[in-house]
Amino acid sequence: MSGIRAVGLGHSFGAKVALDGLDLEVAEGTVCGLLGPNGAGKTTAVRVLATLLRADRGRAEVAGIDVTADPAGVRRVIGLTGQATTVDDVLTGRENLELWGRLFHLSRADARRRADELLAQFGLTEAADRRAKQYSGGMRRRLDIASSLVLAPRVFFLDEPTTGLDPRNRGEVWAALRGLVADGTTVLMTTQYLDEADQLADQVVVLDGGRKVAEGTPAELKSQLGGDRISVQVREEHDLPAVASVLARITGTDPELDQVLLRASAPVRDRVAALTAVVRGLDDAMVDVDDISVRRPTLDEVFLHLTGPQAAENPEKVPA
Repeated sequence: MSGIRAVGLGHSFGAKVALDGLDLEVAEGTVCGLLGPNGAGKTTAVRVLATLLRADRGRAEVAGIDVTADPAGVRRVIGLTGQATTVDDVLTGRENLELWGRLFHLSRADARRRADELLAQFGLTEAADRRAKQYSGGMRRRLDIASSLVLAPRVFFLDEPTTGLDPRNRGEVWAALRGLVADGTTVLMTTQYLDEADQLADQVVVLDGGRKVAEGTPAELKSQLGGDRISVQVREEHDLPAVASVLARITGTDPELDQVLLRASAPVRDRVAALTAVVRGLDDAMVDVDDISVRRPTLDEVFLHLTGPQAAENPEKVPA
């Protein structure tokens, strides 16, 4: 049975189409990562599936419940964590969770019991009686996620779960989410951290302009770019065209350019011969480089290939 299923799902904001015919199927107890540039339709898809927006067209089911015909039924089986935390800084971690339990009509005893379970599950037991304002960013995010799980939802939606967190705190949230999925919860998350999708997602769906442009496991998407890739990173942006010219001449393909990381990459067949030729070519062109490597494709490169290098820089015109 599917945890989430959508067919031809669409939504517009006035004349602007935010979601255009999305087909999506997420198996129970798995993680699906929605990727895409700003304005691609990620957040709109989550809002429609979580019944916060009504689709203009198409249909969708969450845990087997039609989101249009029975939105109240859907809300009883889902959890949702948005980009902004809902933690009350004045309350302790335990008090935050007990408050949510009471708001969800649990008895005082059941709310206390569920709070203890979630504190243990998310590694917050030792900090349970400290005020939330004393928590680190990762602890606050884990507490925020735990608050959305008081009723043990069958399907959990996360919108940019680790935005703004440092690598250590992101790792803490990842560990908590892995434990959640191990218990059978279906997770749909939006993210612009490609390594996050690579680490957590069983399935990745790439959106661009409201449409699905690719779908598969992280490994399947990487395989679309072929085998080894040579990557050159420069110190100055004005050197990128020269690097692109050298790579195009040697590999016979147009390289992918990342204007943010100042990096160009292209597929190669013979890694040793290509590396030698590129080093000589860059030396002849007198280009100062920071790094040259040959490796398997990354999910970042897949993303740039599918959506374009400008994706991360585009301002958001409508809800994502």
